[in-house]
Amino acid sequence: MTDAYLIGVHSTRFQKWPDKSFKDLTREAYLGVLADAGMENGDDIEFGWFGNCGMWLQGQGSIRGQVCFTPLVREGLFPERVPMVNVEGACATASMALHGAWKDILSGQTDVSLAVGVEKVHNPDPEVVSKSFYAGIDVFDTDEWESYYENAGEQSGKPFEPGADRTIFMDTYAMQACFHMKRHGTTQRQIAVGAAKNHCNAAHNPNAQYQFELTVDQVLEDRPISYPLTRAMCAPIGDGAAAAIVCSEDYLKGLPANVRDRAIRIRASTLSGGKYKSLEEPSLSMAAAKKAYAMADLAPGDIDVAEVHDATSFCELYQAEMLGFCEVGDGGRFVESGATMLDGKTPINTSGGLVSKGHPVGATGLSMIHELATQLRGEAGPRQVTDARLALAENGGGVIGFEEAACSVTILEKI
Repeated sequence: MTDAYLIGVHSTRFQKWPDKSFKDLTREAYLGVLADAGMENGDDIEFGWFGNCGMWLQGQGSIRGQVCFTPLVREGLFPERVPMVNVEGACATASMALHGAWKDILSGQTDVSLAVGVEKVHNPDPEVVSKSFYAGIDVFDTDEWESYYENAGEQSGKPFEPGADRTIFMDTYAMQACFHMKRHGTTQRQIAVGAAKNHCNAAHNPNAQYQFELTVDQVLEDRPISYPLTRAMCAPIGDGAAAAIVCSEDYLKGLPANVRDRAIRIRASTLSGGKYKSLEEPSLSMAAAKKAYAMADLAPGDIDVAEVHDATSFCELYQAEMLGFCEVGDGGRFVESGATMLDGKTPINTSGGLVSKGHPVGATGLSMIHELATQLRGEAGPRQVTDARLALAENGGGVIGFEEAACSVTILEKI
């Protein structure tokens, strides 16, 4: 199989950016990734993948990437006539864009491909925000998931009680957490340990939306969202963009030494699809991870650092199980033991994770790649994992029952 390499990564800071447009954020991410790759312009880019979920709410239903890149083409910063594919996969959007760029290189038809994810979730109108999230669940057969959640609520001991003052997405995460607590003895405090750890990591991440430390007790004492989840255990609403440039081995060989020395090999990129599963059935992330380990000829114990999709802090301990970092049912104890801390057995979410770094839906997956590349390059400063060589990103998007509609697992290697 042909190797593909990351030669440029960039992420804007994630926060509420009311004065920045989609085009502004696109420009910032694109110019940032060019600079990181040592490129004065994008003349060598042959293909583009543009990830976004929310522009339709502002009337731009299609050609989103082409629209956002039009000024850059006009200014000679992005080459003319380059094809661009628009990607949408809810929270997994940016990872899907990277997967497309990776496939470009593996196909042998392209030497340099660009992946971008851009999102503005913050909006002063709460109805607009609500519409953006409900785009990630089946709006045609609502009776199907309502019945599913009602039955699951009985099994988990937490009834499904939707209302105008709450979000079904946090409620469904909370039901999963309650089932895990009931079945495996997981505690609310163990979930809080992961949240506090991530807030402390984010305090050292200049791109994080929240840059303050929290103790476990402060996490537990924060405003309840849906038991056992408090506000500090849930991802905030914000905006941002991230990008990556992927190239072939032949192209890499012709680059300056300082660029080659920072290149990161993509060892694996896999996707899996969701379904209505039983509460006890493993998630689609386990399926994606198994494919990724097989593709890379690696095992979970080989991974030195990981970024996982913690839309709530329960997800970190659950994904630690699904990715094979610990046994199923042991996620709470694994996190509580300190295994996922910077100096732990398997550091997870050194960026601060979604709960603290932030979660601008269409940009999140590439922000994970940016963090992991930063770790593998040894450029993470106070949050640096010692001697990190292999890294894994898990990014899920959309909702089908108690799992995502799509999941990406990417494995990166320092060369």
